[in-house]
Amino acid sequence: MSGQTYTGDVQVGGTADVRELPGLTIAKLAVGEMANNAYLLTATSTGEALLVDAAAEPEALLALVGGADLRTVVTTHGHWDHHRALPQVVEATGAQTVAHPADAADLPVQVTRPVEHGDTVAVGDQVLEVVHLRGHTPGSIALVWRGPGDAGTHVFTGDSLFPGGVGNTQQDATRFASLIDDVEARLFGELPDEAWVYPGHGKDTTIGTERPQLAEWRERGW
Repeated sequence: MSGQTYTGDVQVGGTADVRELPGLTIAKLAVGEMANNAYLLTATSTGEALLVDAAAEPEALLALVGGADLRTVVTTHGHWDHHRALPQVVEATGAQTVAHPADAADLPVQVTRPVEHGDTVAVGDQVLEVVHLRGHTPGSIALVWRGPGDAGTHVFTGDSLFPGGVGNTQQDATRFASLIDDVEARLFGELPDEAWVYPGHGKDTTIGTERPQLAEWRERGW
């Protein structure tokens, strides 16, 4: 797979880690006191860009965008730490805002394009698939990019999947069951082991690394 120099290990106040893949460049930046990950996806052929989670530090995010043509900001879910810079980024760029309608009321700006499970979002000539993962919040979504050639499969999971487990469901058994059912069916059931996982906080992982732990996560209940 291309982009082997990328590690995904970023720190707040540090520089972005950039992954050049056929068709798409992925830049990961950590921002804010919650060490949120923001991802800038730029289409190689057009320079059009999409930002996943305008979480905090609008100046840093706009510097990350730089001269790219930012058309879209996707918010993975409605928790406060994932959208605090959204008003400033949208005002500066005119980008459309994308989120699931179940979380739209929690965002500080109007969602101009609500998306449901199975919808797609374009960045230039590249296509991202929307996956609804219910449980961390009612409207949590992931984005899946199936790259051309040897680019591989890449999934931006927000706070629904991390190395070592699914997102926090506040010790609510119903919410946990919903989230792990969706994650197992819609991510692990659909994506190959080599699919790269970009979470909302912390380091990256792969579907194959996490797959053997699914039964353990179910048993422990978190």
